[in-house]
Amino acid sequence: MSEKTYNVLVLCTGNSARSILGEVLFNKLGKGRFKAWSAGSKPAGQVNPCALEWMRANDFSTEGLRSKSWDEFSAPGAPEFDFVFTVCDNAAGEVCPVWYGSPMTAHWGIPDPAHVEGDEARRAAFNKAADQLTRRIQLFLSLPIDKLDKLTLKEKMNEIGRTKD
Repeated sequence: MSEKTYNVLVLCTGNSARSILGEVLFNKLGKGRFKAWSAGSKPAGQVNPCALEWMRANDFSTEGLRSKSWDEFSAPGAPEFDFVFTVCDNAAGEVCPVWYGSPMTAHWGIPDPAHVEGDEARRAAFNKAADQLTRRIQLFLSLPIDKLDKLTLKEKMNEIGRTKD
């Protein structure tokens, strides 16, 4: 098994909900094998309160989380990414900056729970989004990344994004 730590960037437009959830899930589920960050093309400026509520209720640390621009990660001194995942359709369709490290990319679209009306319905939507991301990340983490050729790995990443949850 490889000793390599893989760097992951999870992107969304606002970087307030889905991409933040992806960041914390990768960091916790990856158990040190993955280091994740998240960013947005048009950051909201704050983490969605429902995302914070979900993380606290599920024993995830919220320390240091913030909504940030993807420009931070295309500047000199930024981490070199092995993988970049978009989790919203808007970010997937935008022209992304050039990432250091020439990462493999995949789109794992998740419906935006922040736009759901009503407190209970919004909480349910956040639970569903977190469940979908958890399942996809677990599938990804189960891949023998260091044993797959790039084409096969890319195909597997895209398959995971099409997984019906």
